[in-house]
Amino acid sequence: MMTSTSPELPGYRIIETLGVAQGLVVRLPGFNNTLKASFKAISGGQSEDLRKLCETTRREAFDQVVETAEAMGANAVIAFRYDATTIFDIGSEVICYGTAVVVEKLER
Repeated sequence: MMTSTSPELPGYRIIETLGVAQGLVVRLPGFNNTLKASFKAISGGQSEDLRKLCETTRREAFDQVVETAEAMGANAVIAFRYDATTIFDIGSEVICYGTAVVVEKLER
């Protein structure tokens, strides 16, 4: 599955637009991650545990978009975006979305 943040894929022609494909993950960090992050905030620096949790969450949302687009019959997703919000100061929501399309390679 090809993905792009731009509205097109260089070298390809969009032959069909299938609609929006999206993925949504809501994540609440466990007590251990929250405690470690609190101590890290006091001393400063990056929380490796929370960084990994965020990356896993983004990857899961991305994978959901790809699975949805494939189920729609797409071979690419364009105008790909991420958005994140905090939920009740205890968790986060990551939504990932883009336009599922069918593309074909341009002849040269």
